[in-house]
Formats: sequence, C-alpha cells, structure tokens
Amino acid sequence: MKLNKIGKTDVEVTELSFGTSGIGNIGRVVSDLEAEDVLRHAWKAGIRYFDTAPHYGRGLAELRLGRFLQQFDPQDYVISSKVGRVLSPGTPLKEADGFVEPLPNSVRYDYSGDGIEASLEHSFELMQVRHLDIAYIHDIGTYTHGQDNEKHMSDLLGTGLDRLQRLKDKGKIRAFGLGVNETQICLDLLNHTDLDAILLAGRLTLLDRGAEEKLIDVCRQKSVSLVLGGIFNSGILATGPKEGAWFDYEPASEEILQAVRDLKAKTDAIGVPLATAALHYARNHPSAASVLLGTARVSSLDRNLAALSETLPQECHDLF
Repeated sequence: MKLNKIGKTDVEVTELSFGTSGIGNIGRVVSDLEAEDVLRHAWKAGIRYFDTAPHYGRGLAELRLGRFLQQFDPQDYVISSKVGRVLSPGTPLKEADGFVEPLPNSVRYDYSGDGIEASLEHSFELMQVRHLDIAYIHDIGTYTHGQDNEKHMSDLLGTGLDRLQRLKDKGKIRAFGLGVNETQICLDLLNHTDLDAILLAGRLTLLDRGAEEKLIDVCRQKSVSLVLGGIFNSGILATGPKEGAWFDYEPASEEILQAVRDLKAKTDAIGVPLATAALHYARNHPSAASVLLGTARVSSLDRNLAALSETLPQECHDLF
C-alpha cells in the first residue's frame, strides 16, 4: 500500500488507515473477538496506520488496539492517539458520549502541558507502548466547547503547545497536530504554531468541501499533512438520502438531504454507488496523506476496500 509522509517528519503512513471508534463500542457493544477480527482484517489488507483516542470508550479502543499490536514490531506500524481529555478511575457506566459499556473511567478536558502529558502517559499504559507516532489535540474549538473554548485555548497556547514540542524533541511523540471537525480552529492555530498534521473529520468530503476554501492552501504552504476522517459525513454518504440519515452527528436537514439527492442522481447516472464515489474522492484527493476507515465490522471494511479497488469511469472523476 502506498506510503505518504507526515509533514516534515520521518513518519510515513499508509494511504488507508483504520479508525478505532467502532472498537470503542460506539453505538453498540463490540466483543473483544470482533475487535480483534476487524483489526486483523485491516492488517491483512495492508493497513499499517491506526488512529485511536482516549475518548473512544474511555480508553477501551486504546486497550484493544494495544493488545492487538503487541504481536508486531513497532517499526512496522504507526499509531496516532489524541490529547485534551484526561481519564482517571471512575464508576462503571452503561453509556457515555455515545459509547456503550465504556471502561470505568471519568473524563475531564485539559489542554495544558500537564494535562497533555498526563493524557499521553495513560495512553502509553493502555496500549503498552513507550512512544506515540502522532499526537492530535482533540476537539479543541467552539464546535465542541462553545464559550468554554477560550479557557481551553488559553491553556493550549500557554503551556500545551510548548509541552508537545518538548515531548517531540524527547522522542515521546514523533509528530503532533490537530484532530477536529472544523476548519476555523485549524486556521487559528496555524497562525500561532507549526503543526505536522491535521486529522480533519467531515470537512473534505464529496459532500462537504469546507476545507478547500482556505485550509488546503495554508496546509500546503506550511507542509501540514491532512488525514481525512468522517468521509461519509456521519453516514449519509454511505446510506444515501434516506429518511433518518445522519449528517454531522445529527439527523440531516432537508437542505442536506436535497444536496445528497442531487449527488446521488449524478453518481447513479454513471453507474457508481454514492459511497464508492465518496471513498474515491477522499483517497484520491491530492491533499490527503491518509483516509480513515472506521468500523467494527469485517463486512463493512471489506465492502469499503472492495469499492476502493474498483476503477471508476472518467465521468465520476469529473465530479471531484
């Protein structure tokens, strides 16, 4: 599988990567066996870049990913995880933030240097690793925090970014960047600091091309790599514009449904499923270093990999 470099670092990632929110029990309980099976399937397909986060099942995804990767040489894969949420022992919960039966941990937001280092150390412990290839600052911005974001930005700019650079200098992490759902916070932070990568969810897709207005050019100028997540925009590009379809983590508006109907009409006219077109758009975008495929089902991963192996008619590329 093709490898792409992250920023100006020596980190190289496969053009397809595996996102682990599914094996963190998002929306449903996933057994340890199911999690291992889908991770093994991703590995057999040539995927060597795995993205995770403390947020995913309050550490469950990190725990499962770490167990799986213990059988391989650390030089043979790349792991990214995230900082900004600090876990600590808590009480058992049936559900938290959309994750079913997460690990019994409590969570707090902390983007300070100490909070970032505490988050990383807990991730190291869960995954049984000594360093992290990429650390993403997770969900900073008004999209997640609203008015509270001012304090979090103050912590990040005050001590958080400096700590990440020091951790990189020490070899605890090899690269760092942002993992977010909005473009403005990326532009804001790039005015303050250099980043190696941005994991951008849902803003460079067949449907939502918000990153194309300014962010792509800035990233190109500053040698910041883009890893694309959320390429189905919370599902609507996979399911199509059916009743109850979701966009951006909530039921799609009529405006979005109509936009997807229009897209689907175009892809149907040339005999390409909408989901297939969405996958190829992301994978073939010249700014994409890697495209995350996130699922806990082998069947879903197989379907996406098969779709990506197809050769599309030129008319479909014209949509891109």
